[in-house]
Amino acid sequence: MSGERLRNFIGGEYVDAKDGRTLEVVDPSTGETYAEAPVSGAEDVDAAFRAAAGAFPAWRDATPAERSLAMLRFADAVEARAEELVKAEVRDTGKPVQLTLDEEMPPMVDNLRFFAGASRVLEGKATGEYMADHTSSIRREPIGVCAQVTPWNYPMMMAVWKFGPALSAGNTVVLKPSETTPASTLMLAEIAAEFLPPGVFNVICGDRDTGRALVEHPTPQMVSITGSVRAGMEVAAAAASDLKRVHLELGGKAPVVVFDDADVEAAATGIAEAGYFNAGQDCTAATRVLVAERLRGEFTEALVEAAKGTAVGPPSDADAYYGPVNSEAQLARVQGFVERAPGHARVLAGGERVGDRGYFFAPTVVAGLKQDDEMVQNEVFGPVITVQGFSDEQQAVQWANGVKYGLAASVWTQNHGRAMRMTKALDFGAVWVNTHIPFVSEMPHGGFKHSGYGKDMSMYGIEDYTRVKHVMHYIGG
Repeated sequence: MSGERLRNFIGGEYVDAKDGRTLEVVDPSTGETYAEAPVSGAEDVDAAFRAAAGAFPAWRDATPAERSLAMLRFADAVEARAEELVKAEVRDTGKPVQLTLDEEMPPMVDNLRFFAGASRVLEGKATGEYMADHTSSIRREPIGVCAQVTPWNYPMMMAVWKFGPALSAGNTVVLKPSETTPASTLMLAEIAAEFLPPGVFNVICGDRDTGRALVEHPTPQMVSITGSVRAGMEVAAAAASDLKRVHLELGGKAPVVVFDDADVEAAATGIAEAGYFNAGQDCTAATRVLVAERLRGEFTEALVEAAKGTAVGPPSDADAYYGPVNSEAQLARVQGFVERAPGHARVLAGGERVGDRGYFFAPTVVAGLKQDDEMVQNEVFGPVITVQGFSDEQQAVQWANGVKYGLAASVWTQNHGRAMRMTKALDFGAVWVNTHIPFVSEMPHGGFKHSGYGKDMSMYGIEDYTRVKHVMHYIGG
């Protein structure tokens, strides 16, 4: 990066956008502008895709071992420059510095190393004679140039989830980070350039129009986005006109089902941690609690105490569990949900902005809600946990599944049979039992319904960035 003036990274080097348009990048912990980023136009998008297309043949033809080694060296360099990367990430997001170093950097580096190794063990159907005198085999190949768009809640980690499998599988990438959080992704591209050929990994900054230009460009064979349902629908519609492959990781409204045999303190603590982490700006956040009526009072009291004990503060505050929400607009969105709460709702903790500098919002608990209330049905994407009481297992399943999202859920119970029934019945791409939100590189992440399709992480994730070709040889005399 070049000081406080950010630039695109295309073809292995920093370059200026063609027409000089810029947008302000704001530190959400202060509300003050700290940098300017380019608003890339059609010429910039063209330049990035030319670089990616030019680099593709050689990167595709590199052996899995060669690509793996390059990605492993890249991962080592990311780990070595962790503090520098976190400094950039924190400036864009306001996250607590130490928490980001401890909780986000290690899994991010592990993701890179996993994909580096996974590219060497891709599998296909066994070669054989499925027809007399003919031998069939399978080739698993990279798709080509991929266009990717990442969100602002986990700028670095979501970038890794996107370019990690794509590059390891032999594709080349043009990636656009969120306009509010571009700095750390640009730094990742700069680090990658030490180990990857020019043009393999390109990053361009810009706004929604830039993203549309990326998706609509004729070069990419696949488009991948992590973002809102609205953005996902727009991407899918635009990609359909050119029959591009689409990979969507969209919103969530995770149900957290607490049965009356659950450990109340453990559940309340775990749910508060999973609901307020990253200021609740997580599609899998534990923000929609369904608790058995017999336990509702006791559990809600414990959750309120956990909320009141959750510290909010700026990046330098070592005691802070989370920082600000992303922007002034996001703060207004979160406040709006609370302000519009129906009369039967009760705000038991938080519910207000913290301080008058930056975009901090208090850890909030809202009870008394009904299934069709806005706060239950729609993603708040902030530090707000709702609580509903259910009468029996059937109602718990009905209410848990009764939203348009299908990304993640959790069940809290000591009854093994009940846990097994619930994990089968819950219509979500990931279901945890007696925990919520842990991820590992070996297991997939992705949802159903309006939460999108395609998988991040795991072998499923890298397979999404490949295509399958059948090769048949006539071997008869």
